[in-house]
Amino acid sequence: MALRLVLFCIFAIMGSASINPSLIKHYADYLRLELSLSDNSVEAYCHDVHLFLQYLEAEAISTEINDITQDTIENFFAYLYDLNIGASSQARILSGLKSFWRYLIQEDLAELDPTELISSPSLGRHLPEVLSYEEIQKMINSIDLSEPTGHRNKAMIEVMYCCGLRVSELINLQISDIYKKDGFLRILGKGSKERLVPIGKSSLKILYQYIEGARKQITPKPKYTDVVFLNSRGTGLTRQTVFLLVKELAERNGIKKTISPHTFRHSFATHLLEGGANLLAVQQMLGHASVSTTEIYTHITDDLLRETLLDYHPRMKKDKS
Repeated sequence: MALRLVLFCIFAIMGSASINPSLIKHYADYLRLELSLSDNSVEAYCHDVHLFLQYLEAEAISTEINDITQDTIENFFAYLYDLNIGASSQARILSGLKSFWRYLIQEDLAELDPTELISSPSLGRHLPEVLSYEEIQKMINSIDLSEPTGHRNKAMIEVMYCCGLRVSELINLQISDIYKKDGFLRILGKGSKERLVPIGKSSLKILYQYIEGARKQITPKPKYTDVVFLNSRGTGLTRQTVFLLVKELAERNGIKKTISPHTFRHSFATHLLEGGANLLAVQQMLGHASVSTTEIYTHITDDLLRETLLDYHPRMKKDKS
């Protein structure tokens, strides 16, 4: 009761509550004193909230508690997925955030719980969502090139799909890493590992339409003179910007699949393997340390073959009906 009174006085003075180290400390006291959790449990719960706070700050998202929505939480977990955080770790982090919001609501610091409708990720083997080539083309073709960001957004989607890049690799791409004559991009991936990824002529043309056109209308800040994709202020893009773009394009084109920028990477790999590409070559282009990581896409293509058989073979069509 005393802790609640202290918090009420603090936030009455401060105004709207935000997630910050001081609040997380009060949350830790609540877990320890009122729920009698062990030090290890308290540390684990607070670590999850700190991780979420770091994400908000890194992506320049408001830390005001009542500004945080279900979309914010979903984008955070898409970000964790992009970092290859496993399903079991994601489930634990979600549990920690749900506990934190129960505390915020109990202490009258939050009006709604944005974690309420978010389900824990499946702990089984996850087959990633994949877009068809037609769906990707619809998304690209729906971008309005008359808008200031039109050519940039088209180039970003094109490069993500054509080269299978992670969103972090896309937003950190440098002009000096484009080998235009040879048709390759030099990508700095996880663990600072470099790899060369081929880029098709049509995609390269779209990329340079942006670089030599709309990008030249922007004055880059000193730190970003070599960065390919810029915002109107002349600085680099955040992951959040790319997440929101992909979500908007999907909604605009009536695509109901749950997708993120990483979906273009999955689609890149799946479409290559469906076309008969060598698994080791796909592994190298994706920058996977182990071929076992790349093998998940063979399960997707196996499912496609099975569906094709069921749909088109006369005997199988009869069995299916």
